[in-house]
Amino acid sequence: MAAIVTDKIRILNAKNFVAGILTTTNSYYTFVGLPNPTSIQSDWNEDPPSPVDNFDNESDIWDTAIALKKITTNDVRQVVNKNTWESGTTYDYYRPDYSASNPPKNSNGTSLYTANYYVINSDNRVYICLQNGTAPETPDGKPSLDEPQFVDLEPRSAGTSGDGYIWKYLYTIKPSELIKFDSTSYMPVPLNWQTDSEHDAVRNNAVDGSIKVVVIQNRGVGVGTANRTYRRVPIKGDGSGAECTVTVNNDQEIESVTISNQGSGYTFGNVDLKSGGVPDASTIPVLDVVATPAGGHGYDIYNELGASNVLLYTRIENDLENPDFITGNEISRIGVVENPLSFGSNQLLNSDKASAVYAIRLTGIGYSSAVFTADSTITQTVGTGVTAAGKVINYDKETGVLKYWQDRTLAGFNTVGTSQTNPQYGYNLTRFTASPTSGGSFLINGGSVTLSISTSFSGFSTTINNRTYFLGQSFENGLSNPEVKKHSGNIIYIDNRPAITRSSNQKEDVKIILQF
Repeated sequence: MAAIVTDKIRILNAKNFVAGILTTTNSYYTFVGLPNPTSIQSDWNEDPPSPVDNFDNESDIWDTAIALKKITTNDVRQVVNKNTWESGTTYDYYRPDYSASNPPKNSNGTSLYTANYYVINSDNRVYICLQNGTAPETPDGKPSLDEPQFVDLEPRSAGTSGDGYIWKYLYTIKPSELIKFDSTSYMPVPLNWQTDSEHDAVRNNAVDGSIKVVVIQNRGVGVGTANRTYRRVPIKGDGSGAECTVTVNNDQEIESVTISNQGSGYTFGNVDLKSGGVPDASTIPVLDVVATPAGGHGYDIYNELGASNVLLYTRIENDLENPDFITGNEISRIGVVENPLSFGSNQLLNSDKASAVYAIRLTGIGYSSAVFTADSTITQTVGTGVTAAGKVINYDKETGVLKYWQDRTLAGFNTVGTSQTNPQYGYNLTRFTASPTSGGSFLINGGSVTLSISTSFSGFSTTINNRTYFLGQSFENGLSNPEVKKHSGNIIYIDNRPAITRSSNQKEDVKIILQF
């Protein structure tokens, strides 16, 4: 049985994904994590491993996550391949019948969506090419010489070079959209094209099944009367109303065919020369009528341009009021999670930012000058023969807040899950506690000085020397849990990358392309 999953389902999936983000019933977040990748793989920064797609790896990703940032309506767009107009390039033109057996001639593609049949100009205006100079003498088209710059609703040529190109204006990308959604390889299409009043003019100008172009494949021999123009020549097919003007040259060949009435309802058409008053030719010309996509050019740009990819944008920056994104250490993993829950609940996480790490508020002599080396191990004896261990993410000397992470390597397993014979900290992953049992203590070891959990501190901020510091997460008895419930939701994207060391004066723009 022969079957195919069409490109339309990929476009539909991209649309539905964007629509899902726009609803209040879903919650999507970009997250960063894994502050010490070389502890997992020594050459990580030279050759990051491909992520493993299974439940076990997803658990490890949560264990090493640092912080999340919410993806909003303003952070997601469908995108298409970016074709920047360049003088001298021969572009493809829109045809509804491209396939592997009838490929676009200039892009080595196998379908419409792999052809280079649209462009973005230097003013960030997007145009679709309806004719590329294809004629019997130039069957593959001609180089484009005139940059399209107009915003007329009807298709036309772009200049006076006579390159034979006809362009149709679609939309202009706003500067704010470029900042977030433009990249080397992709450009955005507008959100809510079908309902956004900003694009009413282009959308309402579209006519379903209209005819904009007739391409001359063969000029014929002995056509009509030399140097004569035949007007209102009908175009027959499954639509109605389309007419064209046919000009015959001195050699009794068809010189040009231009549309005089676009008609409607066509999926195919034929120029009826005889009904248009053109006498029979000794060699019948071949005229290729190109029908517009469903709805007409500009009616549905997602289908017209093949918008089957989605770009998610996130800006990671340091926030004094919500310092969830660490500085002074590395991030080497970026991902997207759908519908994570708030810590300790079954409610969707809905805050703009959220910490994914545990933290301790420390106190004691020398806390303001103490050093906890990034990625080193800290420990607490929580009871007789029981030790909690964690790996340092960062330490803030101003507030005494130490953020750490714990994973399976601290509980008797190596990175591939094989049990160790004599694990240093036992087989259980023990949490740090403000309520140690007999034989335990409040002391945290591993820094340049031994400090204690500040069990008298609770809250989201602290005031030191008349200055208020926001901690990014809430503390109780000197300890803070993550703001997100680890292992909740669905991790739908993972990117392992060379480590980036974050500093207090930097920000990162993260652009994630999801291909459907």
